[in-house]
Amino acid sequence: MEKQNKIPMLYGYAVCLTAVITLIIAVASLVNSLIDRQAPLYAERDYQKTASLASFENYKADILKTGDKENTLTLDDATLRSMFEAARTEKIQSVLHRSNRTIITNGILIVICLALFFTHWSWMGKIRKTTE
Repeated sequence: MEKQNKIPMLYGYAVCLTAVITLIIAVASLVNSLIDRQAPLYAERDYQKTASLASFENYKADILKTGDKENTLTLDDATLRSMFEAARTEKIQSVLHRSNRTIITNGILIVICLALFFTHWSWMGKIRKTTE
Protein backbone atom coordinates (compact mmCIF):
# COMPACT_ATOMS: atom_id res chain seq x y z
CA MET A 1 0.00 0.00 0.00
CA GLU A 2 2.90 2.34 0.72
CA LYS A 3 4.29 2.02 -2.83
CA GLN A 4 0.97 3.20 -4.23
CA ASN A 5 1.29 6.43 -2.23
CA LYS A 6 4.89 7.18 -3.27
CA ILE A 7 4.05 8.23 -6.83
CA PRO A 8 1.34 10.73 -5.81
CA MET A 9 3.60 12.05 -3.06
CA LEU A 10 6.50 12.55 -5.50
CA TYR A 11 4.14 14.27 -7.92
CA GLY A 12 2.75 16.52 -5.17
CA TYR A 13 6.18 17.50 -3.88
CA ALA A 14 7.42 18.15 -7.43
CA VAL A 15 4.47 20.47 -8.12
CA CYS A 16 5.04 22.28 -4.81
CA LEU A 17 8.75 22.72 -5.53
CA THR A 18 8.07 23.95 -9.07
CA ALA A 19 5.45 26.39 -7.77
CA VAL A 20 7.85 27.81 -5.18
CA ILE A 21 10.67 28.27 -7.72
CA THR A 22 8.32 29.88 -10.24
CA LEU A 23 6.92 32.11 -7.50
CA ILE A 24 10.41 33.37 -6.59
CA ILE A 25 11.22 34.17 -10.23
CA ALA A 26 7.85 35.89 -10.78
CA VAL A 27 8.22 38.02 -7.65
CA ALA A 28 11.72 39.12 -8.73
CA SER A 29 10.43 40.10 -12.16
CA LEU A 30 7.45 41.88 -10.60
CA VAL A 31 9.75 43.93 -8.35
CA ASN A 32 11.94 44.88 -11.34
CA SER A 33 8.88 46.04 -13.26
CA LEU A 34 7.66 48.12 -10.34
CA ILE A 35 11.07 49.79 -10.10
CA ASP A 36 11.08 50.44 -13.87
CA ARG A 37 7.69 52.16 -13.56
CA GLN A 38 9.16 54.62 -11.06
CA ALA A 39 11.95 55.78 -13.39
CA PRO A 40 11.10 54.74 -16.97
CA LEU A 41 13.88 56.77 -18.57
CA TYR A 42 16.50 54.79 -16.67
CA ALA A 43 14.96 51.38 -17.21
CA GLU A 44 17.06 48.93 -19.19
CA ARG A 45 19.35 51.16 -21.21
CA ASP A 46 18.79 50.82 -24.95
CA TYR A 47 22.29 50.64 -26.40
CA GLN A 48 21.13 50.90 -30.00
CA LYS A 49 20.12 54.52 -29.50
CA THR A 50 23.06 56.75 -28.80
CA ALA A 51 21.20 59.87 -27.69
CA SER A 52 20.65 60.23 -23.96
CA LEU A 53 17.11 61.16 -22.90
CA ALA A 54 18.08 62.25 -19.39
CA SER A 55 17.95 65.93 -20.35
CA PHE A 56 17.62 68.10 -23.44
CA GLU A 57 21.22 69.25 -23.11
CA ASN A 58 22.49 65.65 -23.05
CA TYR A 59 20.28 64.78 -26.01
CA LYS A 60 21.50 67.81 -27.97
CA ALA A 61 25.14 67.01 -27.25
CA ASP A 62 24.68 63.38 -28.29
CA ILE A 63 22.86 64.33 -31.50
CA LEU A 64 25.47 66.91 -32.43
CA LYS A 65 28.26 64.45 -31.58
CA THR A 66 26.78 61.69 -33.75
CA GLY A 67 25.71 64.01 -36.57
CA ASP A 68 26.52 63.31 -40.18
CA LYS A 69 29.86 65.06 -40.75
CA GLU A 70 29.70 64.84 -44.55
CA ASN A 71 26.31 66.52 -44.93
CA THR A 72 26.81 68.85 -41.93
CA LEU A 73 23.20 68.58 -40.83
CA THR A 74 22.23 71.64 -38.81
CA LEU A 75 19.22 71.53 -36.55
CA ASP A 76 17.82 74.45 -34.64
CA ASP A 77 16.90 74.15 -30.96
CA ALA A 78 13.17 74.00 -31.66
CA THR A 79 13.58 71.00 -33.98
CA LEU A 80 15.95 69.32 -31.55
CA ARG A 81 13.56 70.00 -28.67
CA SER A 82 10.64 68.40 -30.57
CA MET A 83 12.83 65.40 -31.48
CA PHE A 84 13.88 65.09 -27.84
CA GLU A 85 10.28 65.28 -26.55
CA ALA A 86 9.11 62.70 -29.10
CA ALA A 87 11.94 60.29 -28.26
CA ARG A 88 11.44 60.81 -24.54
CA THR A 89 7.67 60.24 -24.74
CA GLU A 90 8.18 57.11 -26.84
CA LYS A 91 10.71 55.71 -24.35
CA ILE A 92 8.44 56.39 -21.36
CA GLN A 93 5.39 54.87 -23.04
CA SER A 94 7.35 51.82 -24.15
CA VAL A 95 8.73 51.15 -20.66
CA LEU A 96 5.33 51.74 -19.01
CA HIS A 97 3.61 49.36 -21.45
CA ARG A 98 6.26 46.68 -20.94
CA SER A 99 6.16 47.03 -17.16
CA ASN A 100 2.34 46.96 -17.08
CA ARG A 101 2.36 43.77 -19.15
CA THR A 102 4.97 42.20 -16.87
CA ILE A 103 3.11 43.21 -13.70
CA ILE A 104 -0.18 41.73 -14.95
CA THR A 105 1.44 38.55 -16.28
CA ASN A 106 3.49 37.92 -13.15
CA GLY A 107 0.58 38.83 -10.88
CA ILE A 108 -1.53 36.14 -12.55
CA LEU A 109 1.40 33.71 -12.40
CA ILE A 110 1.85 34.37 -8.68
CA VAL A 111 -1.84 33.66 -8.02
CA ILE A 112 -1.63 30.42 -10.03
CA CYS A 113 1.57 29.36 -8.19
CA LEU A 114 -0.01 30.01 -4.81
CA ALA A 115 -3.15 28.10 -5.77
CA LEU A 116 -1.12 25.15 -7.05
CA PHE A 117 1.12 25.12 -4.01
CA PHE A 118 -1.63 25.26 -1.40
CA THR A 119 -3.93 22.75 -3.14
CA HIS A 120 -1.12 20.26 -3.60
CA TRP A 121 0.28 20.86 -0.12
CA SER A 122 -3.11 20.18 1.47
CA TRP A 123 -3.57 17.16 -0.78
CA MET A 124 -0.16 15.90 0.37
CA GLY A 125 -1.29 16.32 4.00
CA LYS A 126 -4.31 14.10 3.30
CA ILE A 127 -2.10 11.46 1.70
CA ARG A 128 0.31 11.53 4.66
CA LYS A 129 -2.58 11.08 7.11
CA THR A 130 -3.92 8.05 5.22
CA THR A 131 -0.50 6.35 5.25
CA GLU A 132 -0.04 6.76 9.00
